[in-house]
Amino acid sequence: MTEESSNRAAAAAGPTPASAEPSAPDPVPADPAPADPVPADPVPADPTPTARPARASAVATGRGDDGTTGLLFGGDRIPKDDLRTEAYGTLDEAVAALGLARAELDLRRRLDVLPPALAEIEALVLRIQRELFVAGAELSANPAAWSRLRDGVTRVSAEMVAGIDVILADYEESIELPAEFVVPGETRTSAALELARTILRRAERRAVTLERAGLVPGEHLLAYLNRLADLLWILARAAEQAEARTATAARARVPRSRRAR
Repeated sequence: MTEESSNRAAAAAGPTPASAEPSAPDPVPADPAPADPVPADPVPADPTPTARPARASAVATGRGDDGTTGLLFGGDRIPKDDLRTEAYGTLDEAVAALGLARAELDLRRRLDVLPPALAEIEALVLRIQRELFVAGAELSANPAAWSRLRDGVTRVSAEMVAGIDVILADYEESIELPAEFVVPGETRTSAALELARTILRRAERRAVTLERAGLVPGEHLLAYLNRLADLLWILARAAEQAEARTATAARARVPRSRRAR
């Protein structure tokens, strides 16, 4: 019986006679010791979770999973070890190596320890990186679409070669040229420039192979790569001298007294 129904029953029976002894109230029981809370049942794991659909990557398209790659302006895909991919892939390596030099120069500029002579090299390195993308575009173009190549944009131009010649001449007049072969590594910037130079020479060798196979569209690419590699060697020496460092000779100097024996 509920408390409400008990009250209604007591009211219907009338008042309790005065003579009647009221019954003693039931003793209030002591509060029982609280029971340990019963943990809620864990939510069972879904045995068959719904897989979230993967978002398509704009970079990893999967089209190259079979070892092929596309060419500029379309056409048939070619193997990734094709002479052309080897050549323009090597140019990509050179661009990355130049990035090491530019990052080092940028760090010095932000630390306010970049000499003016090195600041000039920083801007020039970025220019070279961008020009190498033009050379890479030329080497990666579909032969059926060579007519669509544009000088200075997707094909090395005569003006690009002439521009390298001008910079070469200016730097040769402003630095002291070593009289013999030198060992790279005098400064971080010059070492990165030398690394880029050697990679560029490899790209040049690959391009020579392509030229013999009739797979170089323009007439200025080989000259550009050759003179640019020369320029990178000059820039490495300029970077050393901008930090008052002298290039280390490739041949160890033998003391006079030892040579006389």
